[in-house]
Amino acid sequence: SPRTCTLTIFWGEFPQDLYVYISEHEHFTDFNVSSALFWEKRDLVYGDWTSGENSDGCYQHFGELDISQSVQRNGSIYVHVYFTKSGFHPDPRQKSLYRRLATVHTSRMINKYKRRRFQKTKNLLTGETEADPEMIKRAEDFGPVEVISHWHPNLTINMVDDHTPWVRGSVPPPLDQYVKFDALSGDYFPILYFNDYWNLQRDYFPINESLRRLPFRLSFCPLSLWRWQLYAAQSSRSPWNFLGEDLYEQSDEEQDSVKVALLETNPYLLALTIIVSIVHSIFEFLAFKNDIQFWNSRQSLEGLSVRSVFFGVFQSLVVLLYILDNETNVVVQLSVFVGLLIDLWKITKVMDVRLDRENKVAGTFPRVSFTDKSTYVESSTKVYDDVS
Repeated sequence: SPRTCTLTIFWGEFPQDLYVYISEHEHFTDFNVSSALFWEKRDLVYGDWTSGENSDGCYQHFGELDISQSVQRNGSIYVHVYFTKSGFHPDPRQKSLYRRLATVHTSRMINKYKRRRFQKTKNLLTGETEADPEMIKRAEDFGPVEVISHWHPNLTINMVDDHTPWVRGSVPPPLDQYVKFDALSGDYFPILYFNDYWNLQRDYFPINESLRRLPFRLSFCPLSLWRWQLYAAQSSRSPWNFLGEDLYEQSDEEQDSVKVALLETNPYLLALTIIVSIVHSIFEFLAFKNDIQFWNSRQSLEGLSVRSVFFGVFQSLVVLLYILDNETNVVVQLSVFVGLLIDLWKITKVMDVRLDRENKVAGTFPRVSFTDKSTYVESSTKVYDDVS
């Protein structure tokens, strides 16, 4: 049977020290550069939920980062976080103060690259454009899409308070990318998690040559296992990544709307909205179900207008195109799309639809032919349809 792994033993018994370095390099070695050290916090305790200014186990540090021309011109910035057993140092070159099992390291790029699109649209009547001349020039230089580095001034480092007996190779995704095992003992190190879930997209601002310093507020807080699982699941990218970055950007905007609702809406009103939405979805599903059952069980078209069925398809198509153009919520788009499919299916119930392979369109594609059903031809409803 696989060996049960435990948390490296000293973390629950001894105080620890936190070292945070800022660098433009993904692999950090500049421990001797004093300006690289952004924050040093000593004598932290694993699983401590009562210390800190607000007695919640959280600490904060604010500073401003001097940035180079490389960062101003779309370069990257990384934060390197080290936790060591108190009295040790994260620099491997300091042989007397460094211990592999007494050091936990994680890093992350803290700027975010976002795409900006240039819209070179013109007024059809005047032929003039409202686009800024500088934007037009950048569109000519960089193309219709430009990748720009953005910055958010807040980031949280979470130490997950977890004593689960994880086994190497059996940690479920997306948690497996955060649980690091020691190669020799097989035990796992404390889990460090960079939490930016509540960083809204609207609070990011572009990094350019006009900026010399960047504000940065770093927080350290403990995090329970179940909340970490929620954050990790929400932050993980969809497996449908082959559909492109456009969906990612849309997903970020939709998640922002959910976060804003959670932050700014009264919880009772939010709960009522959720209940009403669920009830509406249930009734909508029942309406679809009853509509399908009605048309499936109908044997005669007496009293049913064929033209109204075609007009219903036209209406549903117009509504779908409208909500797609306005980038309405995906749930609404899906509901209208299902309604359109049902309306299209109704055509096969009121008319005989077949492919005419003898009279092809352009000599290549089979022609779709529609003929009235016998029950409709013999009904008085056809007379009224013809009159209308």
